[in-house]
Amino acid sequence: RQLVERDLPRTVDALHPLLRRRPEFAMLKGRSNYLCLHRLHEGVPQDEEEGLFDQFEAAAPTSKLGQDLLRMRDWADETETGDRDDLTPGVSDRAWSQVSVSSRECLGASKCAYGAECFAETARERAKLSEVVVTNHALLAIDAIEGAPVLPQHEVLIVDEAHELVSRVTGVATGELTPGQVNRAVRRAAKLVNEKAGDQLQTAAEGFERLMELALPGRLEEIPEDLGYALMALRDACRTVISAIGTTRDKSVQDEDAVRKQALASVESVHDVAERITNGSEWDVVWYERHDRFGASLRVAPMSVSGLLREKLFTDRSVVLTSATLKLGGDFNGVGASLGLAPEGTEGDDVPQWKGVDVGSPFDYRKQGILYVAKHLARPARDGDRGDMLDELTELIQAAGGRTLGLFSSMRAAQLAAEELRSRIPEYPILLQGEETLGELIKNFAADPRTCLFGTLSLWQGVDVPGPSCQLVVMDKIPFPRPDDPLMSARQKAVEEAGGNGFMAVAATHAALLMAQGAGRLVRASGDRGVVAVLDQRLATA
Repeated sequence: RQLVERDLPRTVDALHPLLRRRPEFAMLKGRSNYLCLHRLHEGVPQDEEEGLFDQFEAAAPTSKLGQDLLRMRDWADETETGDRDDLTPGVSDRAWSQVSVSSRECLGASKCAYGAECFAETARERAKLSEVVVTNHALLAIDAIEGAPVLPQHEVLIVDEAHELVSRVTGVATGELTPGQVNRAVRRAAKLVNEKAGDQLQTAAEGFERLMELALPGRLEEIPEDLGYALMALRDACRTVISAIGTTRDKSVQDEDAVRKQALASVESVHDVAERITNGSEWDVVWYERHDRFGASLRVAPMSVSGLLREKLFTDRSVVLTSATLKLGGDFNGVGASLGLAPEGTEGDDVPQWKGVDVGSPFDYRKQGILYVAKHLARPARDGDRGDMLDELTELIQAAGGRTLGLFSSMRAAQLAAEELRSRIPEYPILLQGEETLGELIKNFAADPRTCLFGTLSLWQGVDVPGPSCQLVVMDKIPFPRPDDPLMSARQKAVEEAGGNGFMAVAATHAALLMAQGAGRLVRASGDRGVVAVLDQRLATA
């Protein structure tokens, strides 16, 4: 948003005298980021939330979800963009899902009664007419992965925060199956297919759910026979249902086009992931996850996205990758390798040529910052009791007079620290990620220098608070990936099997990038001063 609201307007002003015109620019995001007027006015068709709006028509809702839904109705009459990020204060993912659709669920402007007013279509048309289009990594990844182009045709691509590109593309390329997702597909398809097709999908869903109840977290080096059969049954049942939905019409179903689109989207999503896993690509990593709240899930992700990036992003356009943390160990080759680029200067017909340029920094870190490593603390153990770390953190916050950004390796560690320190030093308010929206937390943190802010990954990279409110950045430990992280451990093993150092190429690079980003939260302006404190003795001997 900074690009659209601050940087690009300044650039346009500077270019105006030279070009004798003002270049047009626009922002474009994925469809689910925009409010859908059809979903807003017609409701969620044939789903568990069916009639949610109607029940609040006669009386004011008392639930938070109901209040958010009615607030979004009012906002829809005021907003010019329909962009979720323009809704203040924000709403939960569950609430937003009631007023948004994925690209698969969308009816299409020509078939939708609200097509002429559609916020997503308006944004797409504006982007087509603009010379500069600002988007996010997720939509860029979708554009690279999907067969049909999503972004307007372009000759130059500039990727900011390029150190995150691999992670974002991996996220988009990751598939997931959960019992809830499969059962949702069964419900949505039920009224659109014959009894035989519906029963086939129901039976396959029940078989998959029974297996998931017994699933243990971890990577599946090979797909167990029972899981393979369950996934093939699910895949085949989805194929039958998809075919049946395409040939069946039921005039008794209200708003049938929307119901049909939503059902197809759900069933196709299940089919695609089940088929991908049963195909058993050697380049995919498959694993079980289990969450206390959401239960078990089966996930599949690419071992590497370097080939995808090289083929889809770097071959037919000029690309500029920018970030403060692209250079590790004195050169760009480490990050370049993760992006699918051969070492700088490598010759070859199929090798994209690139050049790394270090433009330096406007800040004098030797004068503006101090690195403090707590060598006397015990070596951190995973999820272990770190009473000595909390003692150290308490003293540091008191010495700084608050003004502390606490970057933790897990949400559990952040929660425990916040709970303990709120009782130890109540004179210093402690904000915790998840208790408010990120924007509100950062706003409140910046407003009161005595305040501290604790959190995890999004704070390591997403906080920009220049001035006196952030003079101490604390990292509880070096952010290596968890040893049982299926994807990271698979990537590390692949490097080792190829003769490389898996730990250095994967785990150490991951940690170094995160630490550089975290340390970068301290000095945000030329007048900033402060301390980066790492409460992990291993940094002193690394």
